[in-house]
Parts: sequence; structure tokens; C-alpha cells
Amino acid sequence: MTVGKMDEITINITLLDRPFRLAVARADEEKVRKAAALINERVKFYAKHYAYKDAQDLLSMTALQFATSVVKSESESAYKDHHLERRLNDLNALLSDPIA
Repeated sequence: MTVGKMDEITINITLLDRPFRLAVARADEEKVRKAAALINERVKFYAKHYAYKDAQDLLSMTALQFATSVVKSESESAYKDHHLERRLNDLNALLSDPIA
């Protein structure tokens, strides 16, 4: 999806006490801010509950958790899509059969 320059805004977010300046689609600003907050929240959780050497460890664990969530969601979505397609095909077959 290509975003025109007029649809972009520049925002500042902070991840692990490091500021980042990003150009994002105006429609995505809230999502990006929420994602940054989720990352910071999860990093704080890992810092509190696990031993770590540096911020890289915390970011790695956070990335793994979010990637696992994405893979799980994609798998569930594919299953639901397949199930729905099968059900729609069954309904279509019922509707296509001439009533004898």
C-alpha cells in the first residue's frame, strides 16, 4: 500500500528509553503508538521477571512473543477461512441442486 506524502505525519515514539521519529500514515498513527506502548510494556515485564544481560535480550524475547502471536493468528485465520470456504461450498451445492 503506497501512502502519499500528504497522508503522512511525523510522530515521535520512545522504545526502551530511545526516541524514534517516524513518518507514518495519518490513519496508522494510533496503531503505531499503541504498538510502541505494547512493546514497552512487554519489555518492562521481561525485565522484571527474567534475568537479562542487556536490552537486546529484552527486545529479542519481545520480538519472539509478538512473532509467535502473529504466526498463531495467521494459522487460526487460515483454518477459519478454509472452514468457511468449505461451508459456503456445501451451501452452494445445496442451493444448486434441483428440487426433485
